Amino acid sequence: MLHSYQLVKFLSGRNIRPRQVCPRQVCPKQFIWLLTTVFILSGCTSLPKQIPREPSYALADTGSTEIGQALSSRKAAHPGLSGFYLLDDGLDAFVARAVLAERAKQSLDAQYYLYHGDLVGLLFTGLLVNAADRGVRVRLLVDDMALDNGDSGATALNAHPNIEVRIFNPFFRNAPRPAQFIARFGSVTRRMHNKSFTADNQIAVVGGRNIGNEYFDADIDLVFGDFDVLTVGPVVKDISATFDLYWNHELAYPIDSLAPASSAETQVENLRTAVKQFSAAQSGSDYLVALRNSDLATKLRTGHLDYDWGAGEVLYDNPDKILAARSRKDLHMITQLDQYLSGIEEDLIIFSPYFVPGKRGVAWLKALRERGIRVRILTNSLASTDVSVVHAGYARYRKNLLRAGVEIWEFDRKLTRKQRKSMKGSGGSSKASFHAKSFVIDGKRVFIGSLNMDPRSIVENTELGVMIDSQELASDLVVWLEQGVPDLAFRLELAASDNGADKILWHRLEDGINQIYTREPRAGFWRRLGARLLRWLPIESQL
Repeated sequence: MLHSYQLVKFLSGRNIRPRQVCPRQVCPKQFIWLLTTVFILSGCTSLPKQIPREPSYALADTGSTEIGQALSSRKAAHPGLSGFYLLDDGLDAFVARAVLAERAKQSLDAQYYLYHGDLVGLLFTGLLVNAADRGVRVRLLVDDMALDNGDSGATALNAHPNIEVRIFNPFFRNAPRPAQFIARFGSVTRRMHNKSFTADNQIAVVGGRNIGNEYFDADIDLVFGDFDVLTVGPVVKDISATFDLYWNHELAYPIDSLAPASSAETQVENLRTAVKQFSAAQSGSDYLVALRNSDLATKLRTGHLDYDWGAGEVLYDNPDKILAARSRKDLHMITQLDQYLSGIEEDLIIFSPYFVPGKRGVAWLKALRERGIRVRILTNSLASTDVSVVHAGYARYRKNLLRAGVEIWEFDRKLTRKQRKSMKGSGGSSKASFHAKSFVIDGKRVFIGSLNMDPRSIVENTELGVMIDSQELASDLVVWLEQGVPDLAFRLELAASDNGADKILWHRLEDGINQIYTREPRAGFWRRLGARLLRWLPIESQL
């Protein structure tokens, strides 16, 4: 979100980034202070009651918009089907959102877990403000996880007459957040992890990217490999219906119910000025140059983008999941996925940055292998993951998976120039992490969304994704795994050690030569030791 101090950043050029607090990594500074605050929290704080929450819904009659007219003939040629275009490049993923915001005439709906106040976040904010200035209705729904100290930015956006901001599952505003992870455990530790962006109820983007530099190849230190899918057709209406379900839910708080707004006119004018100055300063950036000149932008503007057409189904967690008992499986996306996962016949590919299968997951994957089904997994290595405790949860299952014949690849954090080019990155980042969440089933069906294969996504948080029947799209991802991943990841092998015990070997193709590592590659001693110690913590349900 756009924080008040970031208005100063626009003029000063200082690189300020908001602090994040993550439920996977809660580190209170002083334990006694934390316990004291927890006791205070139990009786002195609360969220506002009887919130005036005006319901609103996706606009139905948008076929006459510029986007609707550009797509009408394409959709008519594929009745009942939806069109899909894979966004596996960070720059293209931003361009797609920018063009949709630029062309929208009636509405923009954005739903995100994280919304950083960095380069990408500020450019994205500018897109929303510019659209609202043209009369477009903008609804922005953001989880409260990364909004610490950011209410001023949210209220500034909300002050625009055509923008409404709601915060999902908010923290108390009059108590420290770290303490709330303990005092409100089971409540604020369950988050809205959904990601979607919809223009005029005609075209939408869903996938794994939050709004921030690392997701769009703009971070000089880190690039996230990720997938989004751009979609048109009947699936878009279902994405909008899911957005409405969350937007009108009791956990979606209008920002002005959490933080008092100051002069609306002053806030909006300051926001416009800041956005205009920042956009001018960035006119030569890769993003704005690509927005003006990229082939994808041109095709999107003219309606000539080549989509893969097929049946699609939007899968999602009901927002009641966060309020209900964890046993309410009828509210869980995984129940909707069962119909697809139970029908696997030949091949399963899992892309998941955080992969913690648990004993049941290992048993299920082992049963697939016993039926002759090939299983391949791409996840993060210890060196590439941004959450070591999750890797610790995954590592305890690696040997059993390898014994069952599951093929495992772990992403390498280190990128050479050639590898950065193969990832279509910005060329400046030297460290990589894998962030895509996708399955490929039998080479003909693809899921793309926000769902990680870990307990937190499956049981705790809410998620969103699309299951796509498209052999073309599935083939693209299979080819990427088979041809591209060996240059980007370690292949794991189980071998016998000198004492007869199983040990893991990491194979890596480096400059055409196969290198073999006998311990977690590219991870220092202390990181390896820390991950090993973390395996003993009984916290798998929160990973």
